[in-house]
Amino acid sequence: MRIDYLLKGSWPTFSFEFMAPRAPADVDRLFEAARDLRDLEPAFVCVTCRAGRQTETLSMVRRIKAETGIETMAHLVCEGLEDDDVERLLDRMREDGILNVLALRGDRDGDTHGSGDLRHASDLIARIAGSGQFCIGAACYPEGHVESQSRAADLRHARLKVEAGASFLITQLFYDNSHYFRFVSEARAAGIEVPIIPGIMPITNAKQIARARAMGASVPGALERDVMLRAGDPNAVAQFGVAWASLQCTSLLAAGAPGIHFYTFNRSPATRAILGALRSAEPWNWAKDAIA
Repeated sequence: MRIDYLLKGSWPTFSFEFMAPRAPADVDRLFEAARDLRDLEPAFVCVTCRAGRQTETLSMVRRIKAETGIETMAHLVCEGLEDDDVERLLDRMREDGILNVLALRGDRDGDTHGSGDLRHASDLIARIAGSGQFCIGAACYPEGHVESQSRAADLRHARLKVEAGASFLITQLFYDNSHYFRFVSEARAAGIEVPIIPGIMPITNAKQIARARAMGASVPGALERDVMLRAGDPNAVAQFGVAWASLQCTSLLAAGAPGIHFYTFNRSPATRAILGALRSAEPWNWAKDAIA
């Protein structure tokens, strides 16, 4: 089913993102996590894509759908993709019954880049939208993309993606919900009306703090302090990270967020713990008016 239809018919939705494997052992871990999370009944799952490896991503997505029955979304990136390749990839998605795609620019990787017609995510979105049939999602950045000149410029880019054909947005990870609420408010004021799904990545080890900052996400002082106090005890770090993310999700859903997109890093325990707590508490029933 198309994700835009799911978003209209269900509230909230929960979805999981898996990392594209880099080695055979990573493939096993990805599918182990997918099978372990299947009973949580996610609305959809997706697999990331690296430049020049779009075909591999489609293979992973097709296999997940075939083996688990979960609705899937493929990531496609402009980087390493020529315009003539797009229709070939879309034809394969049609054959495999993959209806959903997250269209991204992709990380810059040396001299690897897209064609002159596919320099930005909005270019790829427009190309896919022109072919019909597919539900297209796009990324957005509550604190601004690391390469963006300003948050205002980044918001304009988000609007371009929607105007090109994106029917929902998924945010970059964040650890302070005020960034999400501010972004949604500014997006609505800018005329962006599509659902904006918050992306959550629980901290399960102390090294993730540096990685989060490198991705453009700020880390609240209280979160960093309490993680580092537990740095010598990996289990304690993971427990605290799950608790922090659970509180984040509770606040987001109580305020009317349309769902939660979990960045799983191909591991299931943290996502399972958080989602289990959320389904017990049902904070979405506390919301009076959906804001996203």
